[in-house]
Amino acid sequence: MGDWRELLRERGYRLTPQRQLVLEAVSTLGHATPDEVHAQVQRTATGVNLSTVYRTLELLEELGLVTHTHLGHGSPTYHPAQEADHLHLVCRDCGTVGEADIGVADELVARIAAQHGFATDVAHFAIFGRCRSCQEADARDPEHEHQQERHEHQH
Repeated sequence: MGDWRELLRERGYRLTPQRQLVLEAVSTLGHATPDEVHAQVQRTATGVNLSTVYRTLELLEELGLVTHTHLGHGSPTYHPAQEADHLHLVCRDCGTVGEADIGVADELVARIAAQHGFATDVAHFAIFGRCRSCQEADARDPEHEHQQERHEHQH
């Protein structure tokens, strides 16, 4: 995690146990919502409330220690900022989140820049689809696919 303790002090913030626990939870969990970070912190410090976790995540992001991505509806997910930028691959069926090297989007980024003059930040990019496991489940059980379609139409 580098010298995050020193970074906090340099910026005039105290190194509180809550801040340390939140940062450690993000590092341990990988991609985690504020609720998941809160649950992890609660395992050690039951007195830390959800609003403290939200404020701490905002501060840690402002300091460049964590970053967030929106992986659909609901809360953003946070992960350590020192991780290499990556695309998030979100399965619509089972909800798993995979990662792909950000370089796979280079051609897309270049085309958007050329055609629209728009500089794309793909580090916050989530691609939705279906993971290999869910596709293989359909191949083994064609009825599974029809059940998924009925489920999607109900929502």
